[in-house]
Amino acid sequence: MTAFTSLCSCRPSRGSQKPDVAADPEMSVYSDASNDDLCDELETLGWYHYDLSRHAAEALLLSNGGDGSYLLRNSNGAPGCFALSVRAKDSVKHFHVTRRDNVYIFGFNEFPSFQDFVSHFANQPLLGSDAGTLIVLKSPYPWRVEEPSIYESVRVHTAIQTGRTKDDLVPKAPSLGTKEGYLVKQGAIVKNWKQRWFTLHRNELKYFKDKTCEEPIRTLDLTSCSAVQFDYSQDKVNCFCLVFPDRTFYLCAKTGVEADEWIKILHWKLSQIRKGR
Repeated sequence: MTAFTSLCSCRPSRGSQKPDVAADPEMSVYSDASNDDLCDELETLGWYHYDLSRHAAEALLLSNGGDGSYLLRNSNGAPGCFALSVRAKDSVKHFHVTRRDNVYIFGFNEFPSFQDFVSHFANQPLLGSDAGTLIVLKSPYPWRVEEPSIYESVRVHTAIQTGRTKDDLVPKAPSLGTKEGYLVKQGAIVKNWKQRWFTLHRNELKYFKDKTCEEPIRTLDLTSCSAVQFDYSQDKVNCFCLVFPDRTFYLCAKTGVEADEWIKILHWKLSQIRKGR
C-alpha cells in the first residue's frame, strides 16, 4: 500500500510539523462531533460537494478540472465520513481526512480547527508517494458553478387564439428548457455507437430509435443524475456524458456548439432540480 507524504508551507500548527500520510485509496473524514455541527461547518466550504459519488467526482475532475483540482465529498462509509478527491494528471486519487474531538487529521497532520484545516489547502500542499507520484493541491473545484444562459431575447410573442383562460392554457403550455435532436449514443454492453433521437421535457430525457418512433427505448430520470459534462475519454469528438448511480451515458453531437447546448440546458435542469423546483 502506497504511503503519501505532504510537503506544505502552511503556517505552524499543532500538526504542521508532521508529514501527511494517506495510506488508504479512499480517504474519509470521520467525526465524533454531531452531524449537525459538522454539516454547518462544511456548508461554509465552497468546495464541499455533499453526496457527490466517487464516480461523479472522477468525471467532474477529469472533464472540467485541471491537474491538482480537488473537492471534498461525503464518503460511502459510516455517517460522518468524507472523502477528498484530487485530480493527478489523467487519474483521480481519493484520500482520508478524519475529524475527532474538533481536530481535523489529514494523514499524520492534525489541525486544531476547521479554519486551520482549510488554510492547509489554501497553501497548496504537495503530496508525494513512494512510487514518485507528486500531486500539488492547486485549486478547489467549486460546488456552485455559474452557467451562462443559452436563451435568446424574445422578439415576437403573441397569442394565436383568443377566448381561453389561464386554466385552459396551463395544462397545454410547453415547459421551459425543452430540447430535441439526434445524438450518437454508446451501447451499455457492446460498446458500439448508434444514432438515437433524444427529447428533453421537464425532468425526463428520452431516447428513441429514430424521430418517427412513438415509444422510447428508455427514459432517463434527471432527478437521479449527478453530473453532466464534456467527456474526453472516448475516441470521439463533441462527446459528453451523464452520470447516474448505475451507469454513465456517453453521447456525441454533430458539432461542438450542439454538444455545448445540450450540456448547458442539462446543467440548468440539474440546478433547478437541486433547488427543488
